[in-house]
Order: sequence, then C-alpha cells, then structure tokens
Amino acid sequence: MIKPSKVVFISDELEKDFNSLKDDDPIKKAMIRAIHDLRENAFFGIQIPKRLIPKEYIKKYEINNLWKYDLPRGWRLLYTIAPNNEVELISAILEWFDHKNYERRFKY
Repeated sequence: MIKPSKVVFISDELEKDFNSLKDDDPIKKAMIRAIHDLRENAFFGIQIPKRLIPKEYIKKYEINNLWKYDLPRGWRLLYTIAPNNEVELISAILEWFDHKNYERRFKY
C-alpha cells in the first residue's frame, strides 16, 4: 500500500538538531532521502512489532505504532505514522541514532 504523508519532526528541538547537521554530512543526506521517501509513502520503512515498541516512546509520545528506516553505516531513523485528517497521513520523526544506540534503546 502506497500512502503519501506529510513528514514532520516530533519536536522543534529535534528539527533544530537535524538542521544543525552539516549539509555534506552523509547522515543528513540519507535523512533527506528518507524524508523524500516517506513523503511518497508513509509505509516505506519496516514496522516494529507493537510488543517491541519502547515504553518510553509510548509514554512520551503516546504512539501505538513505530517504524524504522535504515540509514547508511548502521544508523536508524525511527518514526510513527498518525492520521492528520481523513485523507492525509503524518510521518513524525522521533529519533535517529547509530546501531549501538539503537540496540541500547531496544535492549538487544
């Protein structure tokens, strides 16, 4: 299923962190590609099973779904999908981190 979405950052602080990355940073370039992909299709990533969603995300963001988008060099971008209205979806970026921190977050 292909569903376009509006892509946002979950907080202004996270958006500032993204904007503070240098333009030639490979992770920023990959995130720009990810944002483009998510605009085209909110379901582009890999859905994380509900039982594996960190409780921290459920408490802090009140989410009921979590998706992972693989970035280069083992980095991960995590986002949730929410309805904006009857037609549009929102893909809200929650966090991005390297594989080591991803494993810590998910207690692997």
